[in-house]
Amino acid sequence: MADVARREAALCSEQFGSGVSRGCRAAADGSLQWEAWGRRWWGFSGAFTGKPGGRDGGGGVAPRTASPPLSPLLAVFLPQGFPDSVSPDYLPYQLWDSVQAFASSLSGSLATHAVLLGIGVGNAKASVSAATATWLVKDSTGMLGRIVFAWWMGSKMDCNAKQWRLFADILNDVAMFLEIMAPIFPICFTMTICISNLAKCIVSVAGGATRAALTMHQARRNNMADVSAKDGSQETLVSLAGLLVSLLMLPLVSDCPRLSLGCFFFLTALHIYANYRAVRALVIETLNEGRLWLVLKHFLQRGEVLGPTTANQMEPLWTGFWPSLSLSLSLGVPLHRLTSSVFELQQLVEGHREPYLLRWDQSRTHTNQIMTFGYP
Repeated sequence: MADVARREAALCSEQFGSGVSRGCRAAADGSLQWEAWGRRWWGFSGAFTGKPGGRDGGGGVAPRTASPPLSPLLAVFLPQGFPDSVSPDYLPYQLWDSVQAFASSLSGSLATHAVLLGIGVGNAKASVSAATATWLVKDSTGMLGRIVFAWWMGSKMDCNAKQWRLFADILNDVAMFLEIMAPIFPICFTMTICISNLAKCIVSVAGGATRAALTMHQARRNNMADVSAKDGSQETLVSLAGLLVSLLMLPLVSDCPRLSLGCFFFLTALHIYANYRAVRALVIETLNEGRLWLVLKHFLQRGEVLGPTTANQMEPLWTGFWPSLSLSLSLGVPLHRLTSSVFELQQLVEGHREPYLLRWDQSRTHTNQIMTFGYP
């Protein structure tokens, strides 16, 4: 009887990603006998303790039942181990991001049609060399703008990824509007499409940089490459659907500029709304200057610490439009700006064990009270 009970007991269990766990027991002949996926051969519980939802296992969560395995079709477009391998806000963000990408694809087809029309495609009197020169000037302007913008704003997009993401998509709509309007004013056509391409290059820099920051936020099992690759697959699928719809839409609206412009405005409104919902769905656990200000203000007023979800919902999304600050925060201030004497430095580090310094600058209270963070 003891041998039978020992064979019936589960020896171990295994689980792949977020799939259902299965157990293993000892067979009568001494071999390992595995439980079928999703079925119970004996009284072994299929519940498991989920890995903590924080990055690198930080923070605790309650035990939960394993998620059902992904279908083969979903596995093509979702990261391995979904939903446990990504952040909780992954699915709502990606759904709204797909909607905005679809609307942007249709708007882009209208803009491309207008640009080709303005260059002279279909016009027997148009010069190939003039069209080529216009295209080269447009591209070179965008390339120079890309380099300058990356140098100027590259370091500011990590902490405000949501704001810059929204800014980039709105600027992209402005660029496509300029392209649609360019053929209406032939005299300013070259200048208009150069400005439009400059804006699109800024969009590509801001969009790529913020996409990398958001991928880092979404990846929870050191799977940034997988999350990024599946995001590319999702975007490719949406773009393909947009191209197919564009093939049906363009013949219907190309001969009617007013209808084309009306479709563009509708798609732009959908694009901006979907972008807003996507960015608002993000719950980033780290503190930037805006979220830190909200947390400190709420704590000083009510004595409560805002949670990540509440702080993200209250965070303003328009770049540069922060709440009126009666308290100015400076992050990452060099040490030589915090102190200039040995005595002041000793006062700052006395009894301090954290890898940063926190200082209240009372000498500037006549305008704003300055709180500075320095890293020794």
